[in-house]
Amino acid sequence: MPFDLILKNISKYIGLDEAEKKTFTNHLTTKTLNPKTIFLKSGEVCKYSAFVIKGCLRGYTYDKNGTEHVLDFAPPDWWIADMYSLITQKPGFITIEALEESEVLLLSKKAQEELYSQIPKLERFFRILTEKSLVANQQRLIDNMTLTAEERYNIFCNRYPTLINTLAKKHIASYIGVTPEFFSRMRAKSIRNN
Repeated sequence: MPFDLILKNISKYIGLDEAEKKTFTNHLTTKTLNPKTIFLKSGEVCKYSAFVIKGCLRGYTYDKNGTEHVLDFAPPDWWIADMYSLITQKPGFITIEALEESEVLLLSKKAQEELYSQIPKLERFFRILTEKSLVANQQRLIDNMTLTAEERYNIFCNRYPTLINTLAKKHIASYIGVTPEFFSRMRAKSIRNN
Protein backbone atom coordinates (compact mmCIF):
# COMPACT_ATOMS: atom_id res chain seq x y z
CA MET A 1 0.00 0.00 0.00
CA PRO A 2 1.33 3.45 -0.86
CA PHE A 3 0.39 4.87 2.55
CA ASP A 4 1.87 2.16 4.80
CA LEU A 5 5.10 4.03 5.54
CA ILE A 6 3.47 7.36 6.42
CA LEU A 7 0.84 5.67 8.61
CA LYS A 8 3.61 3.75 10.39
CA ASN A 9 5.46 7.07 10.88
CA ILE A 10 2.37 8.65 12.46
CA SER A 11 1.71 5.59 14.64
CA LYS A 12 5.00 6.23 16.48
CA TYR A 13 3.28 9.20 18.15
CA ILE A 14 -0.51 8.85 17.89
CA GLY A 15 -3.08 6.17 17.11
CA LEU A 16 -5.52 6.56 14.23
CA ASP A 17 -8.54 4.33 13.65
CA GLU A 18 -9.36 3.11 10.13
CA ALA A 19 -11.75 5.98 9.39
CA GLU A 20 -9.17 8.55 10.53
CA LYS A 21 -6.47 6.89 8.42
CA LYS A 22 -8.75 7.13 5.37
CA THR A 23 -9.56 10.78 6.09
CA PHE A 24 -5.85 11.56 6.46
CA THR A 25 -4.69 9.72 3.34
CA ASN A 26 -7.47 11.37 1.28
CA HIS A 27 -5.68 14.68 1.90
CA LEU A 28 -2.37 13.43 0.46
CA THR A 29 -1.08 13.77 -3.09
CA THR A 30 1.55 11.44 -4.53
CA LYS A 31 4.33 12.99 -6.62
CA THR A 32 7.30 11.46 -8.40
CA LEU A 33 10.41 13.63 -8.69
CA ASN A 34 13.20 12.95 -11.15
CA PRO A 35 16.82 13.44 -10.04
CA LYS A 36 17.75 17.14 -9.72
CA THR A 37 14.09 18.21 -9.77
CA ILE A 38 13.59 21.33 -7.65
CA PHE A 39 10.59 20.73 -5.39
CA LEU A 40 10.81 24.15 -3.72
CA LYS A 41 12.92 27.14 -4.75
CA SER A 42 14.34 29.73 -2.37
CA GLY A 43 12.10 32.81 -2.50
CA GLU A 44 8.91 30.79 -3.01
CA VAL A 45 6.22 30.23 -0.39
CA CYS A 46 6.26 26.65 0.91
CA LYS A 47 2.76 25.27 0.47
CA TYR A 48 3.46 21.59 1.22
CA SER A 49 5.17 19.27 3.65
CA ALA A 50 6.70 16.33 1.80
CA PHE A 51 6.99 12.84 3.24
CA VAL A 52 9.54 10.71 1.41
CA ILE A 53 8.47 7.20 0.43
CA LYS A 54 11.36 6.46 -1.93
CA GLY A 55 14.55 8.28 -2.88
CA CYS A 56 16.16 11.23 -1.13
CA LEU A 57 15.68 14.99 -1.03
CA ARG A 58 17.98 17.67 0.31
CA GLY A 59 17.32 21.16 1.63
CA TYR A 60 19.96 23.81 1.05
CA THR A 61 20.59 27.54 0.89
CA TYR A 62 23.32 29.87 -0.39
CA ASP A 63 25.23 32.52 1.52
CA LYS A 64 26.00 35.97 0.06
CA ASN A 65 29.23 34.63 -1.47
CA GLY A 66 27.31 31.95 -3.38
CA THR A 67 28.53 29.09 -1.19
CA GLU A 68 25.97 26.33 -0.86
CA HIS A 69 25.05 25.09 2.62
CA VAL A 70 23.14 21.80 2.94
CA LEU A 71 20.75 22.04 5.87
CA ASP A 72 19.17 18.61 5.81
CA PHE A 73 18.50 15.42 3.92
CA ALA A 74 15.23 13.50 3.73
CA PRO A 75 15.59 9.78 2.98
CA PRO A 76 12.55 7.45 3.10
CA ASP A 77 10.39 7.86 6.23
CA TRP A 78 11.44 11.53 6.70
CA TRP A 79 9.46 14.74 6.34
CA ILE A 80 10.90 17.85 4.69
CA ALA A 81 9.70 21.44 4.20
CA ASP A 82 10.90 25.00 4.60
CA MET A 83 9.42 25.27 8.10
CA TYR A 84 9.76 29.06 8.30
CA SER A 85 7.90 29.54 5.04
CA LEU A 86 5.33 26.80 5.69
CA ILE A 87 4.35 28.25 9.06
CA THR A 88 4.46 31.95 8.16
CA GLN A 89 3.36 31.55 4.51
CA LYS A 90 6.07 34.06 3.58
CA PRO A 91 8.76 33.46 0.93
CA GLY A 92 11.36 31.05 2.26
CA PHE A 93 15.12 30.69 2.08
CA ILE A 94 15.51 26.98 1.39
CA THR A 95 15.67 25.14 -1.91
CA ILE A 96 14.54 21.51 -1.78
CA GLU A 97 15.83 19.20 -4.50
CA ALA A 98 15.47 15.50 -5.32
CA LEU A 99 18.91 13.85 -5.32
CA GLU A 100 17.62 10.73 -7.05
CA GLU A 101 14.32 9.50 -8.41
CA SER A 102 12.02 10.04 -5.47
CA GLU A 103 8.41 9.44 -4.56
CA VAL A 104 6.84 11.76 -2.02
CA LEU A 105 3.48 12.27 -0.40
CA LEU A 106 2.47 15.92 -0.24
CA LEU A 107 0.32 17.45 2.46
CA SER A 108 -0.71 21.03 1.75
CA LYS A 109 -0.76 23.65 4.48
CA LYS A 110 -4.50 24.09 3.81
CA ALA A 111 -5.18 20.33 4.11
CA GLN A 112 -3.13 20.17 7.31
CA GLU A 113 -5.27 22.92 8.85
CA GLU A 114 -8.46 21.11 7.78
CA LEU A 115 -7.18 17.89 9.33
CA TYR A 116 -6.66 19.63 12.68
CA SER A 117 -10.43 20.19 12.80
CA GLN A 118 -11.36 16.76 11.46
CA ILE A 119 -8.83 14.75 13.50
CA PRO A 120 -7.65 16.93 16.43
CA LYS A 121 -4.95 14.46 17.53
CA LEU A 122 -3.10 15.15 14.27
CA GLU A 123 -2.34 18.59 15.69
CA ARG A 124 -0.42 16.79 18.45
CA PHE A 125 1.46 14.72 15.86
CA PHE A 126 2.56 17.78 13.89
CA ARG A 127 3.43 19.64 17.09
CA ILE A 128 5.75 16.76 18.03
CA LEU A 129 7.34 16.85 14.54
CA THR A 130 7.85 20.61 14.81
CA GLU A 131 9.36 20.30 18.30
CA LYS A 132 11.74 17.54 17.15
CA SER A 133 12.77 19.68 14.18
CA LEU A 134 13.40 22.69 16.44
CA VAL A 135 15.52 20.62 18.85
CA ALA A 136 17.52 19.04 15.99
CA ASN A 137 18.17 22.42 14.36
CA GLN A 138 19.27 23.99 17.65
CA GLN A 139 21.57 21.06 18.39
CA ARG A 140 23.03 21.28 14.88
CA LEU A 141 23.72 24.99 15.35
CA ILE A 142 25.50 24.32 18.65
CA ASP A 143 27.44 21.40 17.10
CA ASN A 144 28.59 23.63 14.22
CA MET A 145 29.96 26.17 16.70
CA THR A 146 31.55 23.78 19.19
CA LEU A 147 32.56 20.50 17.51
CA THR A 148 35.36 19.53 15.15
CA ALA A 149 34.62 18.51 11.56
CA GLU A 150 35.34 14.88 12.50
CA GLU A 151 32.82 15.02 15.35
CA ARG A 152 30.22 16.62 13.05
CA TYR A 153 30.82 13.88 10.48
CA ASN A 154 30.27 11.19 13.14
CA ILE A 155 26.97 12.85 14.06
CA PHE A 156 26.01 12.89 10.37
CA CYS A 157 26.80 9.15 10.14
CA ASN A 158 24.59 8.43 13.17
CA ARG A 159 21.73 10.61 11.92
CA TYR A 160 21.78 9.38 8.29
CA PRO A 161 23.35 5.88 8.36
CA THR A 162 21.69 4.85 5.09
CA LEU A 163 23.14 7.84 3.21
CA ILE A 164 26.85 7.59 4.09
CA ASN A 165 27.75 5.67 0.92
CA THR A 166 25.02 6.97 -1.41
CA LEU A 167 25.32 10.76 -1.23
CA ALA A 168 27.80 12.81 -3.23
CA LYS A 169 30.77 13.64 -1.01
CA LYS A 170 30.33 17.36 -1.82
CA HIS A 171 26.84 17.27 -0.25
CA ILE A 172 28.12 15.60 2.92
CA ALA A 173 30.99 18.11 3.08
CA SER A 174 28.52 20.99 2.73
CA TYR A 175 26.31 19.52 5.45
CA ILE A 176 29.17 19.26 7.96
CA GLY A 177 30.52 22.67 6.94
CA VAL A 178 33.82 21.86 5.23
CA THR A 179 35.20 22.01 1.70
CA PRO A 180 35.05 18.82 -0.40
CA GLU A 181 38.88 18.73 -0.41
CA PHE A 182 39.07 18.90 3.39
CA PHE A 183 36.35 16.26 3.65
CA SER A 184 38.29 13.88 1.35
CA ARG A 185 41.47 14.30 3.42
CA MET A 186 39.56 13.89 6.70
CA ARG A 187 37.79 10.75 5.45
CA ALA A 188 41.03 9.22 4.12
CA LYS A 189 42.70 9.85 7.49
CA SER A 190 39.75 8.29 9.30
CA ILE A 191 39.87 5.19 7.08
CA ARG A 192 43.65 4.87 7.66
CA ASN A 193 43.18 5.14 11.43
CA ASN A 194 40.48 2.49 11.47
